[in-house]
Amino acid sequence: MKQPRLRFKADDGSDFPDWESKSFSDVFTGLSNNTLSRDCLNSECGQAKNIHYGDVLIKYGSVVDIQTDGVPFVNSDIDCKRWDCLKDGDIVIADTAEDETVGKVVEIMNVGSDTLFSGLHTIACRPRIAFASKYLGYYMNSKAYHDQLRPYMQGIKVTSVSKSNISLTHIEIPSLPEQRKIADLFSTVDSVIDAQQAEVDAWKQRKKGAMQKLFSQEDRFKADDGSDFPDWEKKKLGEICEYGRQRGIGAHYIGTENMLKDFEGIAINDPEAEASGLLYFEGDTLMSNIRPYLKKAWKANCNGACSTDVLVFHPTNVDSEYLHCMIASDLFVTYVMSAAKGSKMPRGDKTHIMQMPLILPSLPEQRKIADCLSSIDDVIVKAKDELTKWQELRKGLLQQMFV
Repeated sequence: MKQPRLRFKADDGSDFPDWESKSFSDVFTGLSNNTLSRDCLNSECGQAKNIHYGDVLIKYGSVVDIQTDGVPFVNSDIDCKRWDCLKDGDIVIADTAEDETVGKVVEIMNVGSDTLFSGLHTIACRPRIAFASKYLGYYMNSKAYHDQLRPYMQGIKVTSVSKSNISLTHIEIPSLPEQRKIADLFSTVDSVIDAQQAEVDAWKQRKKGAMQKLFSQEDRFKADDGSDFPDWEKKKLGEICEYGRQRGIGAHYIGTENMLKDFEGIAINDPEAEASGLLYFEGDTLMSNIRPYLKKAWKANCNGACSTDVLVFHPTNVDSEYLHCMIASDLFVTYVMSAAKGSKMPRGDKTHIMQMPLILPSLPEQRKIADCLSSIDDVIVKAKDELTKWQELRKGLLQQMFV
């Protein structure tokens, strides 16, 4: 087999043995996915305190602590379902999904004796041989292993890979001491990533708290000379901005699919590509009007064109950054959804949106509020950049470790 580009040394400085390549069926035995009766749960298996659905569990990542990630058990949940009693070290593979989770793997840890697992959309396997804790979780979520699965994946909207095709793959196996070193390395990196993600999340929560206090006037700024700003005025959204309605051809085309949820901005592959649509200009705020609850909003830093499914808010009597802060807020999304039309793909009512009541501070106070929130955004961006660096490092290590 092809040896990894990145290898560990033994504690005495010597080389570890070459890795072995074994077939999936030689490494794993499949669990039976028995349909368990209520009597089985109450007697043989005991009163189960937690259950785990495969299509939910698989999203947690490569290693799962069952004791903390469980959901409450309800007796009625057992009817017409397949269940496995999992053990530490078992592997669960997503064989069917509507997104990129198909083929992802979880390695079970701390399962306990009172936990059952639903085999819906997943395959559960048990290693026949001993592995270092977490090694399989990391290896089987690597690009190297997924490259084996990818040719067997079928479907467009819903993608699946069969048990028989999974059994055609191979598992690359280092010695147990090297497995431990590999698992320890990635566990350390993951701990740093988790901590950095927690920092990003904490700053996002701080921003939400600051917005709530500022927009409710619980916290107020003072003018530069120390005096109070004027009282806020009652307005409607349509009195301070208007929809962009000009059509034309522009670069930096924005469709709803290019907008990231949770106010994360945009992602565009080719900014120079031109397309026809609604024109937007630097300083405008764009918001996807399809499924507004996804919270897709972006303040334009250039001129361009966008889909007609995107609302363009052009400031007329408001600071552009303050307008963006208002639109990119949970309060605004809640208002839009209160009159959204459609069930599967709800859209905001454009007339209703412009009727949104608000209380507007003076322009100088708007700028102070916007500057405050922008400062928090700067901290969030730096924290995200650091998170991305660690994620890229992890990706690079995986590519060098598993080939």
